[in-house]
Amino acid sequence: MRIFMVLMILFMPLSTNAQVENEIVGVWFNEEKDAKIEIYKQQTKFFRKIVWIKDPLGKDGKPAVDEHNPNPPDKKRPIIGLTILQDFVFDGISTWLGGTIYDPNDGKTYKCKIQCSNRNRLEVRGYVGIPLFGQTTVWTRAQ
Repeated sequence: MRIFMVLMILFMPLSTNAQVENEIVGVWFNEEKDAKIEIYKQQTKFFRKIVWIKDPLGKDGKPAVDEHNPNPPDKKRPIIGLTILQDFVFDGISTWLGGTIYDPNDGKTYKCKIQCSNRNRLEVRGYVGIPLFGQTTVWTRAQ
């Protein structure tokens, strides 16, 4: 019985850490609430893709596309299903680092970090160079 208790105590922090690490997995509204973004995990890294937008049609009445992308072939990619956050790794405490975020509104990719202030709120900071030179938006979990 003592061995069981010791093993339980040793592995409890790992279980809790894994729960915190996966806390960002799910569907989130962006700050403007005009898009829903799904955050998912592949192996050890986290990604995000757009799964819903308020205005799904472009000016031409067809599904909205990545028209601001600087790469001509990518300008025809549909916005819905577009992976715009990639390669994030959990730091073991409360932040996901090392990834990038693509903004389809300006066609640019930024370094990014994500902090989970509570189960239903993410602070997503895109930046150039270092986090000091960036902007934070708040996402809320979609119910």
